[in-house]
Amino acid sequence: MLKEVGGVAIQPRHRVTCHCGSVELELDLPDGIVNPRRCDCSICRRKGAVFASVPLSGIRIVKGAEYLKLYQFNTLTAKHYFCSNCGIYTHHQRRSNSEQYGYNVGCLEGINPFAILDVPTNDGVNHPADRHEA
Repeated sequence: MLKEVGGVAIQPRHRVTCHCGSVELELDLPDGIVNPRRCDCSICRRKGAVFASVPLSGIRIVKGAEYLKLYQFNTLTAKHYFCSNCGIYTHHQRRSNSEQYGYNVGCLEGINPFAILDVPTNDGVNHPADRHEA
């Protein structure tokens, strides 16, 4: 639900933190958690996180930018960020839609990702960006 301040609609903001609290993000989620999912690509299988997406403009680093580390592999398109103190994956700029960030639903304050039923898994093993046409 949108709040109004002085007749202007204000988007709901939600806090995302790593485990140790060094990194804090603020998300605009006007419709809540939309399309939560997992991915079976090589990195997502290992981190096991449920993620959802926001537009690039819908995420802000509130604190701890100096603790964020970037990891890239394969096509070097996706940008995976994690806390250098506790190692928790907080967010990533998506490979399949570079206009969006994926965020770790488990880092969203007040949310237990295990309470979200029937989370689908994207086929990241057979990602279209990895296909080579002859």
